[in-house]
Amino acid sequence: MAAEKMINHTKLILSQGDITRADEEAIVNAANSALAGGGGVDGAIHRAGGPEIMAEGRAIGHCPTGEAVITTAGKLKAKKVIHTVGPVYRGRPEDPRLLASAYKNSLALAAKNKLKSVAFPSLSTGAYGYPVDQAAKVALKAVKEGIEAHPGAFERVHFVLFGDDAYDAYCRALDGVY
Repeated sequence: MAAEKMINHTKLILSQGDITRADEEAIVNAANSALAGGGGVDGAIHRAGGPEIMAEGRAIGHCPTGEAVITTAGKLKAKKVIHTVGPVYRGRPEDPRLLASAYKNSLALAAKNKLKSVAFPSLSTGAYGYPVDQAAKVALKAVKEGIEAHPGAFERVHFVLFGDDAYDAYCRALDGVY
Protein backbone atom coordinates (compact mmCIF):
# COMPACT_ATOMS: atom_id res chain seq x y z
CA MET A 1 0.00 0.00 0.00
CA ALA A 2 1.52 3.32 -1.06
CA ALA A 3 0.45 6.81 -2.02
CA GLU A 4 2.42 8.94 -4.49
CA LYS A 5 2.55 12.53 -5.72
CA MET A 6 4.96 14.34 -8.02
CA ILE A 7 6.62 17.57 -6.89
CA ASN A 8 8.37 19.03 -9.90
CA HIS A 9 10.39 15.97 -11.01
CA THR A 10 10.57 14.32 -7.59
CA LYS A 11 8.33 11.41 -6.65
CA LEU A 12 6.96 11.74 -3.11
CA ILE A 13 5.97 8.33 -1.73
CA LEU A 14 4.10 7.36 1.43
CA SER A 15 4.26 3.74 2.53
CA GLN A 16 4.05 1.62 5.63
CA GLY A 17 7.05 -0.39 6.69
CA ASP A 18 10.43 -0.66 8.34
CA ILE A 19 12.72 2.25 7.49
CA THR A 20 15.82 0.11 8.09
CA ARG A 21 14.85 -1.86 4.98
CA ALA A 22 14.25 1.20 2.78
CA ASP A 23 16.03 0.96 -0.56
CA GLU A 24 16.99 4.64 -0.78
CA GLU A 25 20.43 6.29 -0.88
CA ALA A 26 19.84 7.94 2.51
CA ILE A 27 17.59 7.21 5.43
CA VAL A 28 16.78 9.79 8.06
CA ASN A 29 17.14 8.91 11.71
CA ALA A 30 14.95 10.47 14.39
CA ALA A 31 17.96 11.08 16.63
CA ASN A 32 18.44 12.64 20.04
CA SER A 33 20.70 15.67 20.39
CA ALA A 34 23.53 13.61 21.92
CA LEU A 35 23.50 11.26 18.87
CA ALA A 36 23.62 8.50 21.49
CA GLY A 37 21.16 6.01 20.05
CA GLY A 38 17.90 5.27 21.80
CA GLY A 39 14.56 3.60 21.27
CA GLY A 40 12.10 3.59 18.39
CA VAL A 41 13.44 4.47 14.95
CA ASP A 42 16.80 5.54 16.40
CA GLY A 43 17.36 2.19 18.12
CA ALA A 44 16.19 0.21 15.09
CA ILE A 45 18.60 2.06 12.76
CA HIS A 46 21.54 1.57 15.13
CA ARG A 47 20.77 -2.14 15.63
CA ALA A 48 20.36 -2.81 11.89
CA GLY A 49 23.28 -0.63 10.77
CA GLY A 50 25.83 -1.76 13.32
CA PRO A 51 28.42 -0.01 15.51
CA GLU A 52 29.93 2.17 12.74
CA ILE A 53 26.92 4.49 12.88
CA MET A 54 27.30 4.98 16.64
CA ALA A 55 31.06 5.52 16.32
CA GLU A 56 30.60 8.30 13.76
CA GLY A 57 27.81 9.83 15.85
CA ARG A 58 30.09 9.91 18.89
CA ALA A 59 32.80 11.60 16.84
CA ILE A 60 30.33 14.30 15.75
CA GLY A 61 29.11 14.59 19.33
CA HIS A 62 25.97 16.74 19.18
CA CYS A 63 23.14 17.86 16.92
CA PRO A 64 20.84 20.72 17.97
CA THR A 65 17.07 20.44 17.56
CA GLY A 66 16.05 21.20 13.98
CA GLU A 67 19.54 20.54 12.58
CA ALA A 68 20.96 17.48 10.77
CA VAL A 69 24.27 15.60 10.50
CA ILE A 70 25.34 12.69 8.29
CA THR A 71 27.11 9.39 8.94
CA THR A 72 27.79 6.08 7.27
CA ALA A 73 24.89 3.66 7.00
CA GLY A 74 26.93 0.67 8.16
CA LYS A 75 25.18 -2.57 7.17
CA LEU A 76 22.00 -0.87 5.91
CA LYS A 77 21.04 -0.81 2.20
CA ALA A 78 21.32 2.99 2.28
CA LYS A 79 24.64 4.74 1.60
CA LYS A 80 24.21 7.28 4.40
CA VAL A 81 22.16 7.99 7.51
CA ILE A 82 21.07 11.57 8.09
CA HIS A 83 20.48 12.15 11.78
CA THR A 84 18.08 14.93 12.69
CA VAL A 85 16.57 16.03 15.96
CA GLY A 86 12.91 16.95 16.04
CA PRO A 87 11.37 18.88 18.91
CA VAL A 88 9.90 17.34 22.03
CA TYR A 89 6.28 18.43 21.63
CA ARG A 90 5.05 20.89 24.24
CA GLY A 91 2.48 22.84 22.21
CA ARG A 92 4.84 25.81 21.89
CA PRO A 93 4.70 28.15 18.89
CA GLU A 94 8.24 27.11 17.89
CA ASP A 95 7.42 23.37 17.72
CA PRO A 96 6.19 23.44 14.07
CA ARG A 97 9.14 25.63 13.01
CA LEU A 98 11.67 23.27 14.64
CA LEU A 99 9.98 20.21 13.14
CA ALA A 100 9.96 21.78 9.67
CA SER A 101 13.64 22.70 10.08
CA ALA A 102 14.52 19.07 10.84
CA TYR A 103 12.99 17.98 7.52
CA LYS A 104 14.37 20.87 5.46
CA ASN A 105 17.89 20.58 6.91
CA SER A 106 17.88 16.83 6.25
CA LEU A 107 17.00 17.44 2.60
CA ALA A 108 19.62 20.20 2.31
CA LEU A 109 22.26 17.80 3.64
CA ALA A 110 21.11 15.07 1.23
CA ALA A 111 21.32 17.51 -1.70
CA LYS A 112 24.78 18.69 -0.60
CA ASN A 113 25.93 15.04 -0.57
CA LYS A 114 24.28 14.32 -3.96
CA LEU A 115 21.94 11.71 -2.49
CA LYS A 116 19.10 11.31 -4.99
CA SER A 117 16.65 9.39 -2.79
CA VAL A 118 15.78 9.90 0.88
CA ALA A 119 13.57 7.93 3.28
CA PHE A 120 12.03 9.69 6.29
CA PRO A 121 10.22 8.34 9.32
CA SER A 122 7.58 10.46 11.03
CA LEU A 123 9.86 12.66 13.15
CA SER A 124 8.97 13.53 16.76
CA THR A 125 5.73 11.50 16.81
CA GLY A 126 6.97 8.63 18.98
CA ALA A 127 8.69 9.27 22.30
CA TYR A 128 8.77 13.04 21.61
CA GLY A 129 4.98 13.14 21.65
CA TYR A 130 4.16 15.29 18.61
CA PRO A 131 0.53 14.57 17.57
CA VAL A 132 0.81 12.64 14.31
CA ASP A 133 -1.99 14.53 12.53
CA GLN A 134 -0.27 17.86 13.20
CA ALA A 135 3.21 16.49 12.49
CA ALA A 136 2.14 15.04 9.13
CA LYS A 137 0.95 18.44 7.88
CA VAL A 138 4.18 20.15 8.99
CA ALA A 139 6.32 17.34 7.54
CA LEU A 140 4.71 17.26 4.11
CA LYS A 141 4.71 21.04 3.73
CA ALA A 142 8.38 21.21 4.80
CA VAL A 143 9.39 18.41 2.43
CA LYS A 144 7.57 20.09 -0.45
CA GLU A 145 9.44 23.34 0.30
CA GLY A 146 12.72 21.41 0.69
CA ILE A 147 12.30 19.72 -2.69
CA GLU A 148 11.44 23.05 -4.32
CA ALA A 149 14.52 24.66 -2.72
CA HIS A 150 16.78 22.07 -4.43
CA PRO A 151 15.40 21.69 -7.98
CA GLY A 152 16.56 18.50 -9.68
CA ALA A 153 18.33 17.20 -6.57
CA PHE A 154 15.99 14.30 -5.77
CA GLU A 155 14.41 11.45 -7.69
CA ARG A 156 12.44 10.18 -4.67
CA VAL A 157 11.52 11.30 -1.19
CA HIS A 158 9.90 8.44 0.66
CA PHE A 159 8.07 8.53 3.99
CA VAL A 160 8.31 5.04 5.50
CA LEU A 161 5.65 5.11 8.20
CA PHE A 162 5.23 2.73 11.09
CA GLY A 163 1.67 1.51 11.58
CA ASP A 164 -1.78 2.28 10.23
CA ASP A 165 -2.32 5.43 12.31
CA ALA A 166 0.77 7.20 10.98
CA TYR A 167 0.16 6.07 7.40
CA ASP A 168 -3.48 7.20 7.50
CA ALA A 169 -2.55 10.59 9.03
CA TYR A 170 0.06 11.22 6.32
CA CYS A 171 -2.39 10.22 3.56
CA ARG A 172 -4.95 12.70 4.92
CA ALA A 173 -2.29 15.42 5.17
CA LEU A 174 -1.04 14.66 1.64
CA ASP A 175 -4.51 15.36 0.25
CA GLY A 176 -4.54 18.69 2.12
CA VAL A 177 -1.02 19.85 1.17
CA TYR A 178 -0.90 18.85 -2.53
